[in-house]
Amino acid sequence: MNDAKPHILVVDDELPILRVLKPSFAAAGYDVVEANTGREALTRVGQQIPDVILLDLGLPDMDGKDVILALRKWTQVPIIVLSAREAEAERIAALDAGADDYVVKPFLTGELLARLRAALRHRHSRAEATHYSGNGLEINFESRRVAIGGMEVRLTRKEYDLLRTLARHAGQVVTHKQLLAAAWGGTVTDTQFVRVYIGQVRQKIEREPSNPRLILTEAGIGYRLATD
Repeated sequence: MNDAKPHILVVDDELPILRVLKPSFAAAGYDVVEANTGREALTRVGQQIPDVILLDLGLPDMDGKDVILALRKWTQVPIIVLSAREAEAERIAALDAGADDYVVKPFLTGELLARLRAALRHRHSRAEATHYSGNGLEINFESRRVAIGGMEVRLTRKEYDLLRTLARHAGQVVTHKQLLAAAWGGTVTDTQFVRVYIGQVRQKIEREPSNPRLILTEAGIGYRLATD
């Protein structure tokens, strides 16, 4: 295996999916390793942590969400779920368990490669990031200072905690539950609190708060900080 290439672990028991993904990923410059069961996936990650995991939820031996929970006990490797389960509840459960993204089958290979590139960028910046910069938004995580278009923005503590969490996961969906935990430590469960405070943040950083371009709503699930 060429160590210079990103190492992708594909966890899926559907051979047609693997036949499509392996040559596409190889052509894009990735090394691909496969696992057909949840237990095999956990073993492979224990042997060598990949750069990204693509994980099906419907595995023959265990639910993919249990694989995510087991991995999140000791590693923050990016996990993109690939699943035929379209129900909103399934998407929320997978993201709350610790998945970074969720792609519904059938999917376009080009879109999946774009999600993969985003996950790799996030992996490289996650550990060492002391600031966020994108779309005119600047956040210094050490000083807790926020600016938009070069102008400083004053946020309340809760507003900042929500924006910081979105920035830490820029480009990825952050669920209502995750945002509640970040700003209220799990003591509040009413998602209306998140909606109200996100609305306040939008008033301060969006050019058109009624037509937001920075903080995007993922209906019924949560929010995503736009990266382009």
